[in-house]
Amino acid sequence: MSNHQAIYPMPCEGIGCEDMEEKAALVALAALAHETRLAVFRLLVAAGPSGLSAGEIAERVGVVASTLSFHLKELDRAGLLRSWRRQRQVFYAADYERTRGLLTFLTHDCCQGHPEICGDLTRIATLPELEEA
Repeated sequence: MSNHQAIYPMPCEGIGCEDMEEKAALVALAALAHETRLAVFRLLVAAGPSGLSAGEIAERVGVVASTLSFHLKELDRAGLLRSWRRQRQVFYAADYERTRGLLTFLTHDCCQGHPEICGDLTRIATLPELEEA
């Protein structure tokens, strides 16, 4: 339902590109800097590409539908979710490509040119995209 650009992996050259990437990363990090949104995001990451319905998310996280709707909108606006409709239900899943982009942005200059110090962070950020179910 949303149409966001990737946070980091897109080629970007020219003046202001770094600012765009930084702003996108800040929006994503701000969205995750809330207890409920972080819980929803972690739940959806664990659920995999098939995602969960909004009702199931609300039940598992323990929030009412209107509150969940607000938090899902913020995560979607930050580019961390993808959503689709199946009949009357809306399903949500973590957007793994954009999440990888955020991790790549955060670890791009890891440890002054010694990415091995970051261990799994750089490996996770560069894993190929999962096939959708």
